[in-house]
Amino acid sequence: MNKYQVDDNGYYGKFGGAYIPEMLYPNVEELRTNYLQIINSENFQIEFAHLLKTYVGRPTPLYYATRISEKYKTKVYLKREDLCHTGAHKVNNTIGQILLAKRLGKSKVIAETGAGQHGVATATVCALMGIECIVYMGEIDMARQKPNVERMKILGAQVVPATSGSQTLKDATNEAMRHWINNPSDTHYIIGSVVGPHPYPDMVARFQSVISDEMQKQLQEVEGRNTPDHVIACVGGGSNAAGAFYHFLENQSVNLIAAEAAGAGLASGKSAATTILGNPGVLHGSKTILMQTDDGQVIEPYSISAGLDYPGIGPIHAHLFDAGRAEFYAITDEEAMIAGVELSKLEGIIPAIESAHALAVFNNRRFNEEEVVVVNLSGRGDKDLETYIKWGKY
Repeated sequence: MNKYQVDDNGYYGKFGGAYIPEMLYPNVEELRTNYLQIINSENFQIEFAHLLKTYVGRPTPLYYATRISEKYKTKVYLKREDLCHTGAHKVNNTIGQILLAKRLGKSKVIAETGAGQHGVATATVCALMGIECIVYMGEIDMARQKPNVERMKILGAQVVPATSGSQTLKDATNEAMRHWINNPSDTHYIIGSVVGPHPYPDMVARFQSVISDEMQKQLQEVEGRNTPDHVIACVGGGSNAAGAFYHFLENQSVNLIAAEAAGAGLASGKSAATTILGNPGVLHGSKTILMQTDDGQVIEPYSISAGLDYPGIGPIHAHLFDAGRAEFYAITDEEAMIAGVELSKLEGIIPAIESAHALAVFNNRRFNEEEVVVVNLSGRGDKDLETYIKWGKY
């Protein structure tokens, strides 16, 4: 029995489900009843694998980070998702979902984005398939991720600012869901993370599971075994972590480590460390752990990284936390920035600030010399250069 995969009712343990308004029920039910049959079909799998290879550039390398390994006295491998087309893991999922949308006969696609990487990945695949694309993005995120906004526009997408609330990812998601309610028949909503009502968390995790699938084969080549001792990934909503953990979930010999954004500090009121600061509730269509007030109002999250400032986590990660299957670390802005610059100087790889949170785990936890530690390097740092420059300590 799988303890950590989704069950037939769309739950991971006590988390998940589909808590949706009645008007969204037909959309979500159409997906739920069709997604497995479609994505498991031979013609889907052939087209998906072909595009991942020839368009996305998979398999991505598993790189032995010699100087980082020397510094932390353990064997550190980087799974190079930063080398995917568009610069992050997000495109694995958008390729899968655009192929699904086509088979469902949808003519329009909407998406939400925080750091802009999912928005770019969605705009990219819509351009590839000739499908109309609207991306909702918080106004604050649009300002701090301007290059990605311009990329989306060049790719032909319409970028719509979310001006309510904190004007970040949560609000962009709200706007996208409103749009979907009003345009149910011709529109597919490409959710970018393992959040939202079932079947989204499971569907996105399946598309991202290519990461851990490749990891197994690559470790077999370089280490003579197909499992690491530890896998580290950053978690906002958590799609890159879900993909990196996927094939190891039921294997207790593989330790799973998630890095959340502590922002300015756990007690600062400016944080996104959901598992430490949150408790169970419903957010964007699923039961999960989220930061909320005593009367259930969502607390605005904060992180220097636009991709991690989400007030909840995907239900799969809520379950991993609740069941004690994964270790969770809260990484501050400062710790993440230091780790990002360190990787740049030691290995010649400038990581996305999201991924830098995962790298900062090495300063919070010791590993043994013979252990194999794989860090999912989920994105490259191009989009974050402005933030690195403002921080300035390099």
